[in-house]
Amino acid sequence: MLERHLGVRLFHRSTRKLTLTDAGERFLLAIRSNLEGLQQAISGMATDGEPAGVLKVSMGLNFGADYILPLLPAFLVRYPGIQPDWQFTTRLVDLIAEGYDAAIGGGIEWGPGVISRALAPLHLIAVASPEYLRNRTPPTDPAGLAAYDGIAWRSSRTGRIRERIMRNAAGIEIPVKLAETIVLDDPEATCRAALLGLGVTLIAVCHALPHLERGSLVRLVPQWYSDGGPISIYYASRTLLPAKTRAFVDFVAEAFRRDRLAERFAGSLG
Repeated sequence: MLERHLGVRLFHRSTRKLTLTDAGERFLLAIRSNLEGLQQAISGMATDGEPAGVLKVSMGLNFGADYILPLLPAFLVRYPGIQPDWQFTTRLVDLIAEGYDAAIGGGIEWGPGVISRALAPLHLIAVASPEYLRNRTPPTDPAGLAAYDGIAWRSSRTGRIRERIMRNAAGIEIPVKLAETIVLDDPEATCRAALLGLGVTLIAVCHALPHLERGSLVRLVPQWYSDGGPISIYYASRTLLPAKTRAFVDFVAEAFRRDRLAERFAGSLG
């Protein structure tokens, strides 16, 4: 918009790079002394009045459907001017380049300029179906998991099967390497494979919880868990955060506190 108004090109653009032209450098130099005030003015305009506009958010399918989508009715009652545009995917999106307002996920490493707000722990636990465990003696510690049919998870980003370290409340740590009887590249698929009685796997408590409560999965070595880092909500900038994004971030964080999801997702509580 600024380029159209000025009638000059300020940026050189490519799919990988954004740099200033000579005219852009001169323009930046001319406004640099007033740039902070201009940014504050833009921020004030962006957060003025009721939150409104399209809210583009990325999240995993099952996690989003189980824990974020149920918040939508109350969110829209409070903020009727916001139009959700939510993408349910395990793909690591580029918040800035793809125009996302926020993303929710766990164990994700983002580049500089991305702010994270922790919601709950991403703890992984060992599970199997009651049918698979019938006539089998449960293991006494994480090392014993290797003796069972394993449902291993291969990262679609790195192509590697990650070995986990399980720990208990006393701080003792034991490496875990599941037998690679079945290898899948999606955490939701590993959960479904366990439900089908295909073996033992490690999945996040948030994915396992509904099945544990229904009795369709059983937790093994219940005093042990693997720490995958936090489940967080991510957004691109704190300085110029639009009102719609701030409203969403605060609403989700408050819902997690109200429903005690951080406590419920903690595998360390056994």
